[in-house]
Amino acid sequence: MPPDAPLTDPRLLRVFEALHTFRHVTRAAEHLGLSQPTLSIALGKLRKAFGDPLFIRTAEGMLPTPRADQLIEPVREALDSLKRLTTRDAGFDPARSTRRFRIAMTDASHITLLPQILKAVRAAAPGVTLEAARIDARIGEVLQAGEADLALGLIPALDSGFYQQTLFHQGFICLVAPDHPRIGAALSLAQYQAEAHVGIVSGTGQALIDGALARFGIERRVVLSVPGFLGLGGLLAGSDLVATLPRHIGETLASLGGLKVVACPFPIPGFPVKQHWHGRYHHDAASRWLRAVCAGLFLKP
Repeated sequence: MPPDAPLTDPRLLRVFEALHTFRHVTRAAEHLGLSQPTLSIALGKLRKAFGDPLFIRTAEGMLPTPRADQLIEPVREALDSLKRLTTRDAGFDPARSTRRFRIAMTDASHITLLPQILKAVRAAAPGVTLEAARIDARIGEVLQAGEADLALGLIPALDSGFYQQTLFHQGFICLVAPDHPRIGAALSLAQYQAEAHVGIVSGTGQALIDGALARFGIERRVVLSVPGFLGLGGLLAGSDLVATLPRHIGETLASLGGLKVVACPFPIPGFPVKQHWHGRYHHDAASRWLRAVCAGLFLKP
C-alpha cells in the first residue's frame, strides 16, 4: 500500500467494515447514512489503496476476497481505538470499582482523618481499597508519578504543576491528664513554664510552636521528646506532662483517651490543612471522586 493511501480517513475504514458485515452495497450505504454512489466511490479508493478488489459481486452478494478477510480484524481494532479516543470519559463508578487509592498523610492524620475517610469510602465504594503513605521529601515526585493519588497536610514545597485545596485551619491547644495535680480548667503562662513537657519533634506544628516560644521569650522544660503522636495519649494519661499540639489531633486524642484540653496561654500561628494533587490527574474521574470525598468530610465554609 503506498504511503499516501487514503486509509488514514476513518470514513473509509467504516465503509470497509460495513461492506464486510452486510455483503451488500445498498445495505452498507443505508447503515452508514451514505448514498450508494458515495459508497461506491469509497470502495474504489479502498481497492486502489490495497491493490486488491476486496469485494467481488456474486449472486450471494459482495463477497470478501482473502485479502479483505485478512484486513477485517485490524480494521475493526483501528475503529475501536478511534472510538475510545473520541468517546468522553465514562466516569468513575465507586460502587463497582476495585481501585486502590494511595493517600500520603502525616501520622496525626492517621488518627484524625483516616478513620473518617475509610468509613466514607467503604460506604460508597465497598470494592475500593486504601493505603496510607508517608509524606517525605519525595512527595512531589510521588504525586507526579501517580504513586500516590493525594497528599493531606501542609506541604509548602509543592509549587508549579500541583493543585491544592484548603480543607480547614488548625490552631493549637494544650493537653494534660484529666486528673493533673496542678492544672485545672485553665493554664497560665507561669504554670506552662513551670511544668514538664513532652515535645513532638517532627511536623509543621512543632516548627510553629518553636517559633512562637522564641518570639515571646518563653522557655519550657521538655523532659521527653517523641517522633510523633503514636502513644501520646497513654503517655499523658499516666503522667503530669503537658503537650502542646494542633487542635484537631489534640481534641481527637482527648476524646479517645479521656484527656483534658486547655487553652494555650500564648498565641501560636495556625496553619491550613490542604489536599494536594498533581495536574496530571486533575481531570481523572477516580481522583476527582476521592478529592470530593475528602472535601465533603473536612471542608469548612
